[in-house]
Amino acid sequence: MVAHFFAGFALAYIGMLGLCQGLERHYKQVWQTVPSAPLRRLLRGAGWFSLALSFYFCGRAWGWAMGPIGWFGMLSLSGFGLLMLLPYRPRLAVWLAFVCVPLWVLIRVLA
Repeated sequence: MVAHFFAGFALAYIGMLGLCQGLERHYKQVWQTVPSAPLRRLLRGAGWFSLALSFYFCGRAWGWAMGPIGWFGMLSLSGFGLLMLLPYRPRLAVWLAFVCVPLWVLIRVLA
C-alpha cells in the first residue's frame, strides 16, 4: 500500500511537471531555449498519461471509493510543491522527477 501511495504522489508530480514543461515559457525558464512543437506535445501527452497512472495508483492505495478523493489531494500537494520550486530552483524541480523512480523501486522492495 505504501508503494502505491508513493507511486500516486510521484506520478502526480511527474504529470504536473510534464504539463508545466509542455508550456513554452516554463520550458524556457528551466532550459533557456525554446522547445519544438513536437516536444511540447510529447511533454503534454506524457503529463496526462502520468496523471492517469497516478489516478490508478491512488485507487489501488485507498480503494476506489476514496481513491479519487486522495488523487485530488495528491494533485494539490504535487502542484503546490512544483509551484514553490519552479520560481526559485527550476532545475531542481525537474531533477526531483528523476529521483522519484529509484525511490519508488526502493520502497516497493522494502514494503
